[in-house]
Amino acid sequence: MSSNNVVVLDNGAGLIKAGIGGNLDPTAILPNCLARPLSSKKFLHLSDPNATAAFDLTSAAVRRPLDRGYLINPDLQREIWSNLFSNVLKINPSHSSLLLVEPLFNLPSLQRAADELVFEEFGFESLFVADSPSLVHLYEASRSRPSNGVVSKTQASLVVDCGFSFTHAAPVFQNFTVNYAVKRLDLGGKALTNYLKELVSYRAVNVMDETFIMDDVKEKLCFVSLDVARDLQVARKPGRDNYFRCTYVLPDGVTHTKGFVKDPDEANRCLTSKDGAPKDDMEYPEVTEKAEDRKRVDLTKNEFSLTNERFLVPEMIFRPADLGMNQAGLADIILTGGSSLFPRFAERLIDFSKCRERELRPLVPDDYQVKITTQEDPILGVWRGGSLLASSPDFETMCVTKAEYEELGSARCRRRFFH
Repeated sequence: MSSNNVVVLDNGAGLIKAGIGGNLDPTAILPNCLARPLSSKKFLHLSDPNATAAFDLTSAAVRRPLDRGYLINPDLQREIWSNLFSNVLKINPSHSSLLLVEPLFNLPSLQRAADELVFEEFGFESLFVADSPSLVHLYEASRSRPSNGVVSKTQASLVVDCGFSFTHAAPVFQNFTVNYAVKRLDLGGKALTNYLKELVSYRAVNVMDETFIMDDVKEKLCFVSLDVARDLQVARKPGRDNYFRCTYVLPDGVTHTKGFVKDPDEANRCLTSKDGAPKDDMEYPEVTEKAEDRKRVDLTKNEFSLTNERFLVPEMIFRPADLGMNQAGLADIILTGGSSLFPRFAERLIDFSKCRERELRPLVPDDYQVKITTQEDPILGVWRGGSLLASSPDFETMCVTKAEYEELGSARCRRRFFH
């Protein structure tokens, strides 16, 4: 089986990454949802950026086939996949194999629903199911040993996958995920966006229906604090002493349909030094507004300001109890998933420059060296691992064929993927 006939599909709850096995990057990265703008009467696919650019997604209704990482609406997923295979990838499923990435601890009923989509609805020749930690480990191992090609057995690592629906800390040994040792935190990018919605709606303007806009705000302005107590004190200061303050402009539907950061240089002031504090000789713009004007809400302005919200939202990953979740927060550790893209995420776990004891070092015995690997693109790490696996010569023997599925059924075929 040629890798050109293998479709690698990382079916995330937030984004779908899909392409042909053997390539470095996926052919398509698109939201795993349908959206209905206020100007439209039907839900639209978001697979074509040019087609959706003309629509104002302000207050758009969103339908997602996955909730908390698990498939809850197979009919909606079938519609999204059909558009993906036909209009984006332009492949014939009956002449292709599928490498599908599923979440850990997927329920048997949801596995059967996925198998029915793959074999009965689309008619793929064969299927291989993988989990994200093992693929991330495989990809990073191949990068460290490029001369060996596909590394079948490598050393152990701990993969921290902080994605859209949840965060997994999964140990991987010789390319296999140690399932009984996996720890799950029911917190991901979606919960962080919802928390940011609540903070902004309470303090400035109601944005509870602005999913796409607040996702953009989170990705562009939020960061991980290295010293929360210090940063909270700074966020209370007025004028130029508060270097966290920045302004986000909402779309008006006339001159611009996308939101944007009003002053990117102002927003990046807090990221100018490694310890989280700006340099002493840094120049700040003069603030001419009066204190009483800053406290007054101007309803004519289509914008809002952020201060401590910028670091309090990612802080929930490390302190989920603040959201009422009775779970603990966060070796060779590999960080992956879109929510690990917050600036200073890795430095919060361990400070490489000054060897300060942050979140992780006090938890590890002194005779163990802690190493954290940040992926060059955490969003594509899982897909690239799947692409590497799909290009291996043994991939065909690892798959379940359509004939085996029809003869044995979903449950018995799934045993091949248990490790």
